[in-house]
Amino acid sequence: MSSLRLLRQAACSARTFSTSASSRRDIVQELYIKELKAYKPSPVAKDAHLGAVKPFSPIQPPKPPTLPVDLATELAAYDAAEPTTTGESAATSSAGEFGQGAEAFLTFLEADVKPAEAHH
Repeated sequence: MSSLRLLRQAACSARTFSTSASSRRDIVQELYIKELKAYKPSPVAKDAHLGAVKPFSPIQPPKPPTLPVDLATELAAYDAAEPTTTGESAATSSAGEFGQGAEAFLTFLEADVKPAEAHH
């Protein structure tokens, strides 16, 4: 029986370590919560946005085009002008730009390409 009594006393003494509320508190958490409660944000000035935001200005609507004052004269001049046909302008531009015309250009494309000589 004495051994049973010793085991009970040992078990009771082993469980009697400090479990009070003061030892279980978290010091870092308490400091953090205290600082959060004490924080007072500085008031924002009413004109704080002036440097970061452009003032709003609505888009000006476009002005409608105006007709010329002497519209009848301009229309008469347009009617009197001689129209140019596309056939005449194409023939003159192709002969001027490509030399002798399309046949010469096709002959040039079909010609054999001479290989470049190797330099020694």
